[in-house]
Amino acid sequence: MKKMIIAMATAGLVSFGASVYAGDAEAGKALYNSSSCAGCHGANGEGGVGPKLIGLSAEKAKQLLTDYKAGKQLGPMTSMMAPMAAGLSDSDIDNLAAFIATLK
Repeated sequence: MKKMIIAMATAGLVSFGASVYAGDAEAGKALYNSSSCAGCHGANGEGGVGPKLIGLSAEKAKQLLTDYKAGKQLGPMTSMMAPMAAGLSDSDIDNLAAFIATLK
């Protein structure tokens, strides 16, 4: 019984750890600042031409960028975002998502 409890607790920790985002926020910040991201979303994600990114989770940012890259129609900004996301690698998306999650 004790081994079973330990196994379940360990599985819970592993599952929890898997939900922690693994992108490189510093690399994402560099990409954000060197591309058009800041021009539309603001230097600190406060919004501008594009919506604010402050408060967006890494998981949600990754999903949005992945959907834009895939050409999915997400709203009126798709025509601007899809070409921007099209050139991003999976690693770029992970890194941008990790950075966006740090914006406060």
